[in-house]
Amino acid sequence: MKLLFDQNLSPRLVSRLSDIYPNSSHVFLEGLEQANDQEIWQYSGDNDYIIVTKDSDFNELVVLRGFPPKVIWVRRGNCSTTEIETILRMHQEDIINFCQDQNLGTLTLF
Repeated sequence: MKLLFDQNLSPRLVSRLSDIYPNSSHVFLEGLEQANDQEIWQYSGDNDYIIVTKDSDFNELVVLRGFPPKVIWVRRGNCSTTEIETILRMHQEDIINFCQDQNLGTLTLF
């Protein structure tokens, strides 16, 4: 399971969560900092990433196009990187189950 953190999340999450989400990356680290949602979507699908975002646009792409890639949509307002890290740690089991469920395309976390 590889996560790809969207532009609206800190690149620091990659190293901070590497113990439980190894091989994850950030759009900046993949040279996608100027890419639009469609390009990130295509890249994620081609490279077996699950997109982690605070942006509803990727959820809409799941509805329109199906999946993969899958999307983890963090629906938390303004919050710190530490809070995002805590959410992703607290929901590790939910994320593992989501990845294994062939019928789910979006996991919403609050």
